[in-house]
Amino acid sequence: MAEAANNVVETINGDCHDFKSLLSSSDRDFLVRNNGDQVKIDSLKGKKLGLYFSASWCGPCHRFTPNLIEVYTELSTKGDFEVIFVSADEDEESFNGYFSKMPWLAIPFSDSEARKRLDEPFSVMGIPHLVLLDENGKVLTEEGVEIIREYGEEGYPFTPEKIQELKDLEEKAKKEQSIKTILVSRSRDFVVTSDGSKVPVSELEGKTVGIYFSASSFKPSAVFTQKLAEVYSKLKENGEKFEVVMISLDDDEESFRQSFGAPWLALPLKDKSCEKLARYFELSTLPTVVIIGPDGKTLHPNAADAIDEHGIVAYPFTPEKFAELKEIEKASEATQTLESVLVSGGLDFVLGKDGAKVKVADLVGKTILLYFSAHWCPPCRAFTPSLVEVYKKIKEKDDAFEVIFISSDRDQVSFDEYYSGMPWLALPFNDARKSSLSRKFKVQGIPMLIALGPTGKTITKEARSLVMAHGADAYPFTEERLKEIEAQIEEMAKGWPEKLKDERHEEHELVLTRRSNYVCDACDENGQVWSFYCEECDFDLHPKCALEKETKTDAKEGWVCDGEVCTRAS
Repeated sequence: MAEAANNVVETINGDCHDFKSLLSSSDRDFLVRNNGDQVKIDSLKGKKLGLYFSASWCGPCHRFTPNLIEVYTELSTKGDFEVIFVSADEDEESFNGYFSKMPWLAIPFSDSEARKRLDEPFSVMGIPHLVLLDENGKVLTEEGVEIIREYGEEGYPFTPEKIQELKDLEEKAKKEQSIKTILVSRSRDFVVTSDGSKVPVSELEGKTVGIYFSASSFKPSAVFTQKLAEVYSKLKENGEKFEVVMISLDDDEESFRQSFGAPWLALPLKDKSCEKLARYFELSTLPTVVIIGPDGKTLHPNAADAIDEHGIVAYPFTPEKFAELKEIEKASEATQTLESVLVSGGLDFVLGKDGAKVKVADLVGKTILLYFSAHWCPPCRAFTPSLVEVYKKIKEKDDAFEVIFISSDRDQVSFDEYYSGMPWLALPFNDARKSSLSRKFKVQGIPMLIALGPTGKTITKEARSLVMAHGADAYPFTEERLKEIEAQIEEMAKGWPEKLKDERHEEHELVLTRRSNYVCDACDENGQVWSFYCEECDFDLHPKCALEKETKTDAKEGWVCDGEVCTRAS
């Protein structure tokens, strides 16, 4: 056994690996299939290998394994590619259940030493992890998971040259982009309707096309689908040459059908091009609508917000149209009032703590914080107590201040429970204004805190960061106040040394550094703004701790030294 382990280390450090030394042990020269059959390791000679480090308890592994099975199945006809499952499961039952779904080989679960010894030489820091080796045992890449996800069987034989060739083809496709290069694959030249009918991609040439990435199980996508359906229908009624092609990220047929908010087109469910297009357009959020112009070139990377806010006015989604919309938004912001933000039809009130309706008109002239939050959101629950403390401090000094809670809770019970710990106002649960406010202020995540000034105009969308950094001192959140705070911070550090040595951290000098929040390594108390800091060791000293030490060291009897100034003790 020790001899086999030594062979692994030696071959890993060389250019090529001997499969037998790599995969066997002193009393085992075979691998197993999920039906119990033993396969001699010698039979792998001349084959390319994938060492698949995975486990049944790993969610990302469960999501990746079907991709690898699909690629393995496609390549099985070649007869020169094999995958070896190296399990990180902790019990044989879990191993057997997971392995039963795999068509390839595995190191037996009973040989835990052989499985474990492969982790270090192949840099297995997390799973799923796929190491690809050529027929001579040379490591082609340790980034096999990413390559399979991105290129599938097209990446075969997974050599650096092949991967570079595919990357070059992608770059060429981007330069020569057309609706056909986007939507046509080697096995498909059509898109489908909601009833499964095929429509040739060629029929989309010369049209403006919205490539709509959606997942009906994701609530923002489901809500946006309704809005996009309205816009789509109106543009069709107006005779515009506009089409939507849905790229569904759903996993089941029912969800896929629900994503058809209108009689638009789609790639077939689970089509291989769905994931490729998500990478091609660098998908980072849902919903996303990539606009492709009549010439096949990308007009806009994501028009979802513009469609949501402006509807058909955003058409035809050209740069000129977006510049026009920007001017409209600027004009709207210039004339913004609290009532234009919070009043919609008959909804002209918010709720007080006693459940009474508070007219929006009665809040005019106050500085308002709009607090987008939810009980199910851990960062929200962590931030709310700090905001409550800041709210109380500001209200003590100025009653012309208020916070309005805008909930993303999923039910009334959660809303009531969360709101019970808040001392401020709120929009009613499930209020129709919530969606329009989220669109207006482009709320992509929570918690989010928007500051409106006494005139109703937006002061900042970064009020949460200001509260976290400065607490109640940030009020009224204006540029002028931030400049005052900045001047105070700089004044605070006047006379302090830029660097100092301290016996509590003799390894390095401590540098005077701006730090938002930290814990002092001397007194274990929280600190903010300034620290004497060692970045390499992540070591912090409060200025008072660092300078008190300096005082004790440098001051003569009867004198007190603070930084670079010494004065007589009173």
